Amino acid sequence: MIEIKKLNGHITLVTEQMPQMRSAAIGIWVRTGAVNETPEIAGISHFIEHMTFKGTKTRSVAKLAEDMESIGAQMNAFTGKEMTCYYFKSLESNFKEGLEILLDMFTASVFDPQEMEREKQVIYEEMKMTRDTPDEDAHDTMGELLFRNSPYGNSIIGTEDILAKIDRDTLTGYLADQYVQDSIVISVAGKFDEKMVEEMIEGKLAHLKETKESPILTSEELEPAFTVKARDIEQTHICMAARTVKLSDPDYYAHRVLSCIMGGGMSSRLFQHVREQKGLAYSVYSSCNPFSEDGYYNIYAGVSHDRIAEAIEAIRGELLLLGEKGVSDEEIAKAKTQIKSSYIFGQESVNGRMVGIGQTCILLGKVRTQDEVLASIDAVDQQAVARAIAKIADPGRYSAVAVTNEEFDLGAMVQG
Repeated sequence: MIEIKKLNGHITLVTEQMPQMRSAAIGIWVRTGAVNETPEIAGISHFIEHMTFKGTKTRSVAKLAEDMESIGAQMNAFTGKEMTCYYFKSLESNFKEGLEILLDMFTASVFDPQEMEREKQVIYEEMKMTRDTPDEDAHDTMGELLFRNSPYGNSIIGTEDILAKIDRDTLTGYLADQYVQDSIVISVAGKFDEKMVEEMIEGKLAHLKETKESPILTSEELEPAFTVKARDIEQTHICMAARTVKLSDPDYYAHRVLSCIMGGGMSSRLFQHVREQKGLAYSVYSSCNPFSEDGYYNIYAGVSHDRIAEAIEAIRGELLLLGEKGVSDEEIAKAKTQIKSSYIFGQESVNGRMVGIGQTCILLGKVRTQDEVLASIDAVDQQAVARAIAKIADPGRYSAVAVTNEEFDLGAMVQG
């Protein structure tokens, strides 16, 4: 059973007891990410996430790693467009010790200037790795291009020049302004002592500011735009995307179903047509990507340099066919089964449950139970899918990015 409580009057605690398990997972979610940053401090949320692992008032970098591994716990963190999450999983017997370490990192990191300079070098390498991974570069560039008039277009990792200028005062100032009580959700799933968790959280987080202003995330849809990045690589990586619906939209699950039909697996339309029938790509798929106030549909294909035009035309053809003919009841039923199966598989671990309840709570302010999610998927019908089709079937709505070996007119190919 899922329970939601308010701690210290502002912090949200969402828990799901799983007494049959012998482990538990906890995530501290902060509604702070790229969308909260100005251009002058782009990437600071991601930098803070890195720095929380670099020593506290009572633990060195090595001591943090040693203490966590001594209890067999698994700890990590990530930064997104709208949130930052710090989490760990451990045996039930060691959960209290793990939570103490996590809260120490979250509340007592020292942000040593020398460690900051060392960690900047690590993030510079991370930036290079992204640039050296053309498909990741294409996806990142696509998000920035599609939402270029919105905070959703902000880069999560930032740039070398901006990161180099971020000093300790800037970092701690941003932390104090953004890591506030009403922007924190703590999700716990598994077998654990709930009273102990509440007492530790209330004691450790009471000093944080209570509230902050939220950024304005909504923006008008722009005319399609196109970016080609030329470099010495062996394959062209293409992303085509159109803005669609936010996470709370009534048609969100219809878009999930439609994305599954179009590019969700080996039997999907794009995979069968672009790869199996025409042999144009090794990897081709589509995805539904919602945020709290917006969202987009993305198609990706990795193709040979000499078959770019053919691949884009094949994708255009599938979009046009979708608009003309729609989808069958059988395709909808199969996609529903795929989505429900993937969802349930992900829920069969304490980590999956923790992420599921924490992520929806931080973005929506509420939690969808398993029954509610499955019912929403089952409720998708031809009418809902038709509304989703109206948003993605016109190639003229798509922006596009290509990471390739030489410049070409991407816009002319996509627009037709």
